[in-house]
Amino acid sequence: MKFPGKRKSKHYFPVNARDPLLQQIQPENEVSACWVVGIDQTLVDIEAKVDDAFISRYGLSTGHSLVIADDVAEALYQELVSNDLITHQFAGGTIGNTMHNYSVLADDRSVLLGVMCDSVKIGSYAYRYLCNTSSRTDLNYLQGVDGAIGRCFTLISDSGERTFAISPGQMNQLRPESIPESVIAGASALVLSSYLVRCNPGEPMPDATLQAVAYAKKHNVPVVLTLGTKYVIADNPQCWRDFLKENVSILAMNEEEGHALTGESDPLLAADKALDWVDLVLCTAGPIGLYMAGFTEEDTKRKTQHPLLPGAIAEFNQYEFSRAMRHKDCQNPQRIYSHIAPYMGGPEKIMNTNGAGDGALAALLHDITANNYHRTNVPNSSKHKFNWLTYSSLAQVCKYANRVSYQVLNQHSPRLSRGLPEREDSLEEAYWER
Repeated sequence: MKFPGKRKSKHYFPVNARDPLLQQIQPENEVSACWVVGIDQTLVDIEAKVDDAFISRYGLSTGHSLVIADDVAEALYQELVSNDLITHQFAGGTIGNTMHNYSVLADDRSVLLGVMCDSVKIGSYAYRYLCNTSSRTDLNYLQGVDGAIGRCFTLISDSGERTFAISPGQMNQLRPESIPESVIAGASALVLSSYLVRCNPGEPMPDATLQAVAYAKKHNVPVVLTLGTKYVIADNPQCWRDFLKENVSILAMNEEEGHALTGESDPLLAADKALDWVDLVLCTAGPIGLYMAGFTEEDTKRKTQHPLLPGAIAEFNQYEFSRAMRHKDCQNPQRIYSHIAPYMGGPEKIMNTNGAGDGALAALLHDITANNYHRTNVPNSSKHKFNWLTYSSLAQVCKYANRVSYQVLNQHSPRLSRGLPEREDSLEEAYWER
């Protein structure tokens, strides 16, 4: 799983920096030519064990989620710190997780746009955010703010009941002028969340997001949108359909979000319907596994060697060995689909469902960037006869996304601490050969 960045081990595809012929085409450059950019509401997940009196003291409701004011959040945080009640502090945010996981998988650069405290105290939540983010994730473009970033408190009472207190802080104060056009212009993808365009009146984050989208469209950079939760979409599904059709190339969602968006409860039909608005769909469906749907050129479609699958669309995986393309790059677009069941049947014990979809999306972004990397280094390769969106077939991307999801489900944090092994410890190596 070692592609596309600079590294000592051999690349996933045959690009050898020591080959003198390739050296003439593209001299070795220490600055990566391929990266992804994401915009996020920077926040930290803070987990602590408290008693019922603590819950009552801050006006919270046991077992429920409430938004709290900044001054209440600061008082709550200081009490947790002074009484040593905090058990975990993780960097969070769906796009922050995706950028981190991409950089861990690719061992290469991603760029995160958002806000960060002007003053960072050692040991604080902002410090934890920076510490828990991959060193290959470029944080140099974060906009400084005078105040707190977002904090999501998970307060666990003696009975094991979880109560959530959310403090947005300054996380939605990213301004349009803090969006660097040159960084987006050279990116392989711009990654967004539906939360970014759904803020309180007067907050600049939606304008900053739309500015980034405008830059991406100007420079033909694919825009990726992850849907957040079904409740955000269900408020106004038609508005989201219009936004997708106008601005988005790649859609990431789960089956519940897909249902809210399309009205289709079957994840395959939801993914198929979403192709009316976007070029490529990744739909995670819990214990069912994950689906992908996209387009390829009619003349280049490749039949699967796997068994044909039944479903709402008969034998839908027939051309899953094809590579995905953007609809506008196809002369005769052919819809293609793929599905994969959970890797090794899924983990014996799921440690954390928060972040599995972000992990799958990071794998897809890795494959898309690998395609750009290979095109830059070997421009005359037959792999680039057409303007493909992915390096691998839809079936192979499904395998990779599925494997990364499994890794995240198996751990407490939504962020990977290391890349996938080059050789699996299990006997399931045949999984990659199928």
